[in-house]
Amino acid sequence: MRGDENRVVDAFCAWLESNGWSVEREVEYVDVVATRDGVRLYAEAKGRTEAMSTDVDTMYGQILRRMPFGERESDRFAVVVPTPAVQAALRVSSRVRALLRISVFEVTDADEVREVG
Repeated sequence: MRGDENRVVDAFCAWLESNGWSVEREVEYVDVVATRDGVRLYAEAKGRTEAMSTDVDTMYGQILRRMPFGERESDRFAVVVPTPAVQAALRVSSRVRALLRISVFEVTDADEVREVG
């Protein structure tokens, strides 16, 4: 489990770059900040842990706390998790995620990335 967050972040960043995003890591206390076509995406990631459910809840708190003051309407936010944590990430209702412009991304064991929920 140790180092799994790095794997998740690496896979997510590679996926973003392959889709035309410019990517920076560890910016403004956020794991990933990506930009493309005037859109800025702020992402928090978690890897496998012994307390994934609790750590996913913590991740949501981190992304909420780190949302920039005066963000632009085009800004988007994301939580990025390994496959075993997807259900925990989807416990936040789709309505709330939509209101907050938060997307959920899964990183599989094969480092494939997909948006879920």
